[in-house]
Amino acid sequence: MANTDNFIDEVTEEMRRERLFGYVKRYGWIGILAVLLVVGGSAWNEWQKAQKRNSAEAFGDAVMAALDGADAPARQSALAAVPANSPEGTAMLRLLAAGEALAGPAGAARDAALADLKTMAADGALAQEWRDLASLRWLMASGAGIAPAERSAGLQALAQPGRPFRPLAREQLALERLAAGEDAAALADFRALAGDSAAPSALRRRAEQMIVVLGGASAGPAQD
Repeated sequence: MANTDNFIDEVTEEMRRERLFGYVKRYGWIGILAVLLVVGGSAWNEWQKAQKRNSAEAFGDAVMAALDGADAPARQSALAAVPANSPEGTAMLRLLAAGEALAGPAGAARDAALADLKTMAADGALAQEWRDLASLRWLMASGAGIAPAERSAGLQALAQPGRPFRPLAREQLALERLAAGEDAAALADFRALAGDSAAPSALRRRAEQMIVVLGGASAGPAQD
């Protein structure tokens, strides 16, 4: 009886092995394909990352070379020739070109730059930080023909909590109050900026300097 049981167990085990071998022969390619897909997918991701990194580096090098131009018109022409590698790259090139035009004298180039900045500020297809930066640059530009009330409203919107350039907008609002003769209000604004940990250290230092100019007590050098 024991020999019969052993024989049955051996036959059963052999059948299991044959069935498993059959499964491997029939479906083993699926496992091989899965491994190839994983390895191939990893290689593809690494290649894509390398391509993006190389593209970003080439774009940055081209922008820096363009900004090395001898004068504003040369830099504008060089920036216009830089191929944008993304919507963000296009926005950056437009902002840089506008900055070069605004640094020059009044004229068609300056007017076109102001118009482009205003267009960017209202373009819902752009990311919020690009729209806000364009709006801030437009509002800060001299000779833009912006009514004081419109400028103040625009800066107030940019100075709301959570906006990417809030500290810069708050600084401009403080300067507006100072220009309007509201020294006490401007002093309070500069004190708030000097103590704002979210503001860049250079901006906090400027706020400290304005506090001293306005006769307030300095809290000491701004810390990062």
